[in-house]
Amino acid sequence: MKVEVWSDIACPFCYIGKRRFEAGLAKFAHKEEIEVVYRSFQLDPNAEKDPEQDAYGLVAKKYGISREQSEAMHENLVQQAAELGLTYNFEHAHPANSLDAHRLIHYAGRFGKRTEAAELLFKAYFTDSKRIGRMETLIDIAAELGLDPKEAEAVLSSDEFTEEVQAECREASQLGANGVPFYVINRKYAVAGAQPSEVFLDVLNTCWEEEKPLILLDPSSTNRGTGQVCTDDSCGLEDPNADL
Repeated sequence: MKVEVWSDIACPFCYIGKRRFEAGLAKFAHKEEIEVVYRSFQLDPNAEKDPEQDAYGLVAKKYGISREQSEAMHENLVQQAAELGLTYNFEHAHPANSLDAHRLIHYAGRFGKRTEAAELLFKAYFTDSKRIGRMETLIDIAAELGLDPKEAEAVLSSDEFTEEVQAECREASQLGANGVPFYVINRKYAVAGAQPSEVFLDVLNTCWEEEKPLILLDPSSTNRGTGQVCTDDSCGLEDPNADL
């Protein structure tokens, strides 16, 4: 089974949703047979690469609320994150355009490290208050992933993976995503938002029951003997002259 997760590095509910999904997945009996792929989504593709305004001010401006209201909203998020063992430091956060961060995730995907890259980027932004819009930060994260820093710099200095990021953003919209996080299981079921872990566990179980492979019964267990079959090599016909 395959789970695709559309998220944005600058989305607080995406990091919270990641932990809740992981908690649900940990309880799933067949978790070893699940492939998880983190895909790209930009909540604000036109955001400045490295704005001067802080998180409180940007949200206040975007939603037309006071700074005090923005701070209260963020405090609620801090508490939700803490319940999952996450630390959010919005007072020191540096908002940024997330395109290059998503390109780094795609580059890490060459080495099977998309999920690891997403985790480190979330932590860098929400917990460590790093500037994810800056080249030096992304190169450091690439090195932490065990990737070649010079190659990562060359990739990020180019336009490589830009189209792939934008294509995944378009695909999310085509699948019906109005926001993130957005989870698609086997391209059949979709879960929107940072739902409780039980929701993820339920949908995984449902999908598994529908998609699980057929179980071939052992004929000896039914006391009915062995059924005859035809294959490309033979058709199981007995030679009438075998005992003659």
